[in-house]
Amino acid sequence: MPCIRLLKFVKTISATAFILPLLPLHTAGTQQDTAALLARADELNIRGEYAAAIEMLRPALSSAPDDYGLLCSISDNITGHARRLPDGRKAEKEAKAAVYEEALSFARHAAQINPGHAEGWFQVGQALGRLALFRGGKTKVEMSKEVKEVFEKALALDPKHAGALHGLARWHREVANLSWALKIVAKIVFGGLPPATNEDSVRLFKEAIVVEPDNVNHHLELGKTYMEVKEREQARREFETVGRLPAVAFEDAEYKEEAEQLLRRLRR
Repeated sequence: MPCIRLLKFVKTISATAFILPLLPLHTAGTQQDTAALLARADELNIRGEYAAAIEMLRPALSSAPDDYGLLCSISDNITGHARRLPDGRKAEKEAKAAVYEEALSFARHAAQINPGHAEGWFQVGQALGRLALFRGGKTKVEMSKEVKEVFEKALALDPKHAGALHGLARWHREVANLSWALKIVAKIVFGGLPPATNEDSVRLFKEAIVVEPDNVNHHLELGKTYMEVKEREQARREFETVGRLPAVAFEDAEYKEEAEQLLRRLRR
């Protein structure tokens, strides 16, 4: 799932207003340099050049380890980089999980530094959700519960945070559509999962689309939720919308291809 990019956030408020309260010891020149660095990292992120963004951000973080913007950005880019790593073999899975662990560490630090801002909590949920895929049993259940909690924290702080809306929508769909056997096991062995519904998934994806109407992935995932509830016509409309929207982010071409494949399934 893509997040709300920090560049978009910086466009909504001035870069100085974003950074100054968080870096009171920095000079004005350093603040401007940091804003420019974040903007450049976002450009690389959108193009899928995650490793280049990470390489650029690490030296800045070594000089300013408590910079909230830098922490959020590097966490987002590390998560994006990890998504592209192979995970077919055991060693690859372990290596990929370790990368997600690093992303989560940066995100938790950001949320700790600035708990009153949504982006840090969103980054925690994004990295944690990915990491949970590589964990089993009780650990996965507990991590899934936390994913829901941190996305809800982000939305309590910013109800229009499209990344958190998208993440929570996917959480609802994935949990709502677990097999009954897995739900029973989770309840008996691990104390169960919070309630989740496809209706909430649809509602949250629609809210994300209101915020970001041209986001390819929002429409793709809403269509997939409609397929879960057998609303084929609504699903078809969403997948067709994906086809019409321009590819902006690096992953958009893949999302558009997936939407086309799902459309072919619906036409059978």
